[in-house]
Amino acid sequence: MFLFAVGCGKSPSQKLTALSEEFVYSSLAFSPSTATATGLHQYQKQNLDEMLDDFSEQNRARQRTFYEKFRDRLADLNSAGLTPEDRADLTILQDQIAINLLDLTEIHSHQHSPQLYVETLGNALFAPYVLEYAPKPDRIRHIIARLRNVPLYLDQAANNLASAPDVWNQVAIDENQGNVNLVDKEIRAGVPPDQTESYARAARVALDAMTKFDKFLRNSLHDRNNYDWRLGGNIYPRKFRYMLQSGSEADDTLQHAERDLITVRARMLELALPLHRAAFPSHKDHTDLTGADRENAVIGEVLGKIADRHADRDSYLDDARKDLDEARAFVREKHLLTLPPRANLQVIPTPEFMRGSYPVGGFNAAPALEPQLGAFYWVTPIPASWPKERVDSKLREYNFYKLKLLTIHEAMPGHYVQMEIANDVQPKARRVLRSVFGNGPYIEGWAQYSTQAMLDEGFLAHSPELALTFAKEELRVLANTILDVRLQMLGMTDQEALDLMEKQTFQEVEEATAKLQRAKLTSAQLPMYYVGWRAWIKTRDEYKQAKGSAFSLADFNDRALKEGAVPIPALGSLLK
Repeated sequence: MFLFAVGCGKSPSQKLTALSEEFVYSSLAFSPSTATATGLHQYQKQNLDEMLDDFSEQNRARQRTFYEKFRDRLADLNSAGLTPEDRADLTILQDQIAINLLDLTEIHSHQHSPQLYVETLGNALFAPYVLEYAPKPDRIRHIIARLRNVPLYLDQAANNLASAPDVWNQVAIDENQGNVNLVDKEIRAGVPPDQTESYARAARVALDAMTKFDKFLRNSLHDRNNYDWRLGGNIYPRKFRYMLQSGSEADDTLQHAERDLITVRARMLELALPLHRAAFPSHKDHTDLTGADRENAVIGEVLGKIADRHADRDSYLDDARKDLDEARAFVREKHLLTLPPRANLQVIPTPEFMRGSYPVGGFNAAPALEPQLGAFYWVTPIPASWPKERVDSKLREYNFYKLKLLTIHEAMPGHYVQMEIANDVQPKARRVLRSVFGNGPYIEGWAQYSTQAMLDEGFLAHSPELALTFAKEELRVLANTILDVRLQMLGMTDQEALDLMEKQTFQEVEEATAKLQRAKLTSAQLPMYYVGWRAWIKTRDEYKQAKGSAFSLADFNDRALKEGAVPIPALGSLLK
């Protein structure tokens, strides 16, 4: 049980610390599935590990009241008496409240997002299965308790869902089947013998409810598909502001990204020309073409040649594991930063119930309250049912070089290293706040910036093929930003989006199709890579200029990571 004292006689910093603790634990308690994954198991005499999230109207009203009152309590703080570290934490709290209230009062995800319910349920069952926070029999008992609550939970979902766009509904259908497989196959196979009967009874009830929910999605909700996934010019700019905490607005960010797209393509042409002359001497560098046509021809042919070197369907996951070992060895050799002492990273297939949102892969951090537990680098397998052309498209996109970049980004020294170091931030209240509600551009920006640092330091012996592949990655980051802003608030069509990805940023058909779906499933997340990357480079350059000859890249990286995921504009001032 947690007690919070926010009273008279305390300094503004002490009051903020107490408020921060209260906010984090109370917010987590609203979502037992997230609480388990974060390492919060008991709260106010409730065993959160045995509960599912409550999306009832009564609980949503309770959340809304909590966030509104907490907003007012923060406004009463004497912010002039706060330290720069405190002010960074205050910004996180204020924007997290704003995001939640925006969803509860205007977006209403609970009425339109079936995948919200499916993914929340999947996480509620998967976390106690893979996180060893208690002996396995205890964790299976927690799963059994949650399985018994599945019928009520999914009935609540069906009652809440008023309408949904087709793309959201189809993803929910696919991921619901992932939950079925999780319960009926993966978890069932790991249940201790003396719990099999109890598990089977609970699983049967849950699986029946999932089957019923599948029929609801395919029939009833399918016919109510008139909801627009676009947030529009009123809501989207505010969500962009609250989620990115970057100091820049959506329209300005779009303009910068579109200008940078032109610059990066010109740089790619210069990188590609020597490779093109070696691989295609008869093509004469396509000097008969000019402008974008020449760029497309030269760069496209070289990238196509690079893409020929790739894994096969069966070796894809093992290649990612080898790439992880290679990247770790390079970070140590070059001493790019101080690696965290824990060795708790596992490379595993992306859980089925998350593959709609993570078609390629992702990173799942160790729990902020139990950082000694596992962290996971997810790599999404290529389905056995895919035809050859889809498999080839995926493997060509995530070829020998791109798979290395993905592993650097997600794991070493990207998200895994960043999150592990963040899990040692002190004091505890600050660590948990910045881990649970950390700034997205800081997190995604670090992964992009650290990948660039690896190449700058000579990873893969300054391979020109890797350099061009990473420049393509830079184009993709720019396309992510352009897609998100234009799709969400400027009416960009599917074909315009696909043309941007396939014709201007050299993405394979499979990648472009998956990214378009992701852009429809999320909002104000895809620009985080670009905004954060620019900010990390700017912060490092300013730090280097201030330090002069005393500058050390490892020192900068260590100091910046030891802050945790602060709002990205605050990072530079915290390093002074």
